[in-house]
Amino acid sequence: MYAAIAELAMLAHFAFLVVLVLGGFAAWRWPRLIVVHVGLAIWGVLNAVVKVPCPLTNVEDWARRAAGEQGLPGGFIDRYLTGVVYPEENLAAIQLGVAGVIVVSWIGFVMRWRRRRRASFD
Repeated sequence: MYAAIAELAMLAHFAFLVVLVLGGFAAWRWPRLIVVHVGLAIWGVLNAVVKVPCPLTNVEDWARRAAGEQGLPGGFIDRYLTGVVYPEENLAAIQLGVAGVIVVSWIGFVMRWRRRRRASFD
């Protein structure tokens, strides 16, 4: 049971990251999603810069230990991404790339929102 909780927390983390990176583009189609996306982006910045503890990491770590497994020594990113998907020395570049993708999605969102607004007044 605890192992399943840990796996669900891990999957929730991956889902969070997908929405964090691509959610701004989804908001082009569903504009109300931008509020959620901005909240996730703020959380991501707080987590990366201020090192605010992530509840999903805490749940996964607790569940893995309760299941008799090793906990997360450094957190989700350290365990599943850094050194696995990209080298540790590229972390800053990856973070900047993610921030760039988010900014591009927000710029596109604003442009589409303005276009829709103008069209509704015509």
